[in-house]
Order: sequence, then C-alpha cells, then structure tokens
Amino acid sequence: MRPLTHPSIDDISVEGILHALSDPVRVAIFSDIVGSDCAHNCSSFLTVSEKAIPKSTLSQHFRILREAGLIRGERHGVEMYNVSRCDEVEQRFPGLIKAIVTAHNIQSMEHKRSSKRTRRGKGDRKPATT
Repeated sequence: MRPLTHPSIDDISVEGILHALSDPVRVAIFSDIVGSDCAHNCSSFLTVSEKAIPKSTLSQHFRILREAGLIRGERHGVEMYNVSRCDEVEQRFPGLIKAIVTAHNIQSMEHKRSSKRTRRGKGDRKPATT
C-alpha cells in the first residue's frame, strides 16, 4: 500500500480548506469527525445526511480532506481511521474551523426543521373542494 501523505501545517491554505469543505458530504463528514473525541473509520460514513455513499466516493472525500490538511488518516490493518487536525489548523488560522463547523451545524438544523415541516405539511392538507 502507498503511504498516506499529510501536508505540513505551513502548506495548508485557506483556499484548500474552503475547497475541501465546499462539498456538503465532506463538510458533514468533517463536522462529525471534529465533534468526536475518537478516530472514525471510513466505514462509519457509508451513510451521510441520510444518503448512502459508495465506498469509492467516500475514499475520494477522505483523500480531499486529508490533502487539505483537515484530517490525519492512519491505517490499522485493512481499516483507515481518521482524526481531525483542528488544533494544528487553529494555530495557523485562528477561528476558521470553528466558524465553518458552526455555520454548517446551523444550516443542518435549519434544513432538518424545514424538512420536518414539509413532511408534516403534506399529510395535513385538506382535499380541494369544487
């Protein structure tokens, strides 16, 4: 297997971070990793935001997050475990990751609320009378 490459903290850029987190699946994965105290294996994310994600696509998402310097991946046998590099990134760009993750969490909660209202509203409609 090829060794994993992780950029040095000096090679991490704001543009790279914003690009990596511009995809809704990647920002959801990263937000979950940041919010956890332990490493996650890739298989934990086969479903993201109630959507099934193929393993090959998931591998690409993790590669982009890793190459942007947002996560550190470690192989344990056949499993890949990922941890956040937030502390390192925070030293280079204070407040950036927290702002992005907070904004994502707000957006996710608003989306869930609107989805519940939409689902609830469909069953509550009265039939049209003529």
